[in-house]
Amino acid sequence: MLKVNWDEAKCIHSGNCVKGFPQVFKIENEQFVIDEAGGTEADLRAAVAACPSGALSIEEV
Repeated sequence: MLKVNWDEAKCIHSGNCVKGFPQVFKIENEQFVIDEAGGTEADLRAAVAACPSGALSIEEV
């Protein structure tokens, strides 16, 4: 199982994750939410790879 971590200090808010994978990355009540169950392992890896700032990372749990 994969866990996606987000480093708020690195994030440049490009929106690639939310636009590209809205079933996984969401803004709810003005908070950034990551729902790993909303995507496949390939989706999660693609989203992390597409993050221009490196704010997203994968942890194998």
